[in-house]
Amino acid sequence: MSVELPFAPVDAVIRREAGDLRVSADAAEELARRIQRRGAELAREAAERATESGRKTLMVEDFPFEDPEADADSLTLPVAPVDRIARLDIPDEYRVSMDARVALAAHLEAFAADAAEGAAVLAEHAGRRTVQAEDVETYFRLVE
Repeated sequence: MSVELPFAPVDAVIRREAGDLRVSADAAEELARRIQRRGAELAREAAERATESGRKTLMVEDFPFEDPEADADSLTLPVAPVDRIARLDIPDEYRVSMDARVALAAHLEAFAADAAEGAAVLAEHAGRRTVQAEDVETYFRLVE
């Protein structure tokens, strides 16, 4: 599976949450993979809800989270790659409304921030000054 998210915004999210810790490139890459999996899964579920409602357009209400009060300009994660992530596992005839794209990007950014914060705590607990991919992996094993 290729990763649709550019490295820089994911790295920015994880560094923001890591505080004084360094962040390995592998940690940002692992977090990007997790963000992508989560976004594709949410879009797949949303497509099922849209189909049940007789629509081919995914709307905010098709996603299982509150519509955050976010606009595309306030997000670190770019909306265009999030749109590509949403389309990974759904048929081509589906569309994703702009509001749904922005809401999904905001949700995924919050998801990433939580994971990055948890990974930073794990790195500190291990006595390291660098957040590594294993910290991201361990965080997800603990919460899943």
